[in-house]
Amino acid sequence: MFNPLPSGALAGIRVVDLSRVLGGPYCTQTLADHGAEVIKIEPPQGDETRQWGPPFKEGQNNEGLSAYYSGANRNKRSLALDLSRPEGHAVLFRLLDGADVLVHNFKPGTLERWGLGYDEVLKERFPRLVYCHITGFGADGPLGGLPGYDAVVQAMTGTMSINGTPNTDSGSGTGPLRMGTPIVDIGTGLIAVVGILSALVERGRSGLGQKLDVPLYDCAISMLHPHAANCLMSGAVPKPAGNSHPNIAPYDMFPTRTKPIYLAIGNNGQFAKLCALLGVPEAAKDPRFATNADRLANRPALCAVLADRLKDADADALEAELLAAGVPAGAVRTVKEALEHPHTAHREMVVSVDGYRGTGIPVKMSRTPGAVHTAPPAFGADSRAVLRAAGYDDAAIDALVEQGVVLVAQGERG
Repeated sequence: MFNPLPSGALAGIRVVDLSRVLGGPYCTQTLADHGAEVIKIEPPQGDETRQWGPPFKEGQNNEGLSAYYSGANRNKRSLALDLSRPEGHAVLFRLLDGADVLVHNFKPGTLERWGLGYDEVLKERFPRLVYCHITGFGADGPLGGLPGYDAVVQAMTGTMSINGTPNTDSGSGTGPLRMGTPIVDIGTGLIAVVGILSALVERGRSGLGQKLDVPLYDCAISMLHPHAANCLMSGAVPKPAGNSHPNIAPYDMFPTRTKPIYLAIGNNGQFAKLCALLGVPEAAKDPRFATNADRLANRPALCAVLADRLKDADADALEAELLAAGVPAGAVRTVKEALEHPHTAHREMVVSVDGYRGTGIPVKMSRTPGAVHTAPPAFGADSRAVLRAAGYDDAAIDALVEQGVVLVAQGERG
């Protein structure tokens, strides 16, 4: 068994990953970061995100190592396999024999048409298997079985409607705006991780696996806090409010002499400290700003007072001063600035291995830490090695390659 991180918390867990694009791959990368063995099975055309560039790794765009693909597929091995053919089914069954988890994001009904459905085949043949199906909308309901991508689901679930700034009579404002990160895909991937680990814990009691249904739509609805909670309690339709918070003030971005700064004041004590540090202690005693509810009701007046005190400040210096005093505040940095920040380096949140650079592992475990141990694989880079580990001899592998059931990379690993 290939086990690149024997000390990881998930060492000994084998994952067969049939997923593509982002939600599924982000899920399985997270499992791999913590020691699971992940075999990424790609169709003959490969994961489409291999071509979602530039940027590509220098000199390797023919191998499909785009930055987008690389950001969700490290610590895995790539087997290129045609699952639409019976010979491919036999290879998958061999790999599932002893596997703990199967993750895929084919449209509902695809595996069933190929004779690989969970209820019809896999449940009985592999009773301990945790089967995780990530979809756009689930298999049933008015939208069941339809394809879904992150931005489309953001639009349909109201996520876009609460982002951006409101349109005005003069035509200014963004109106609904897509989130700058694919939050639905990433959130769904992490929710799928929670489901998989929960199912593995339960399997320790029952001895049985189970099927997990994880739609992007459901996950997006679940992440609409606090806007969904506000709507369900008040009946009011949440509106985009730019950088401000619907329930808290001051919780907003303000211009300074150097760059914007964001203040996130969560209680009266923090507000009093902020006012003192900005030289307006009387604002904390102003009846208009006495409580959070008062500050929300008088937000324009409050923002005017703060903006006047912040306009000549240096954002980075003020950030340090406010944080040291226990006031949540942050200078608004670019992604490049954030990646190069000393705290990012200290927290090991940019990592390098074999020419690959990526974001680090956010969960620091004291006894069984995760690790980035292998770079994202080229298409079919491990096809032969994976099949050998599954018990195929070289003659059988050559036959599968000759038939076009298995594809191999020019520069195979192992």
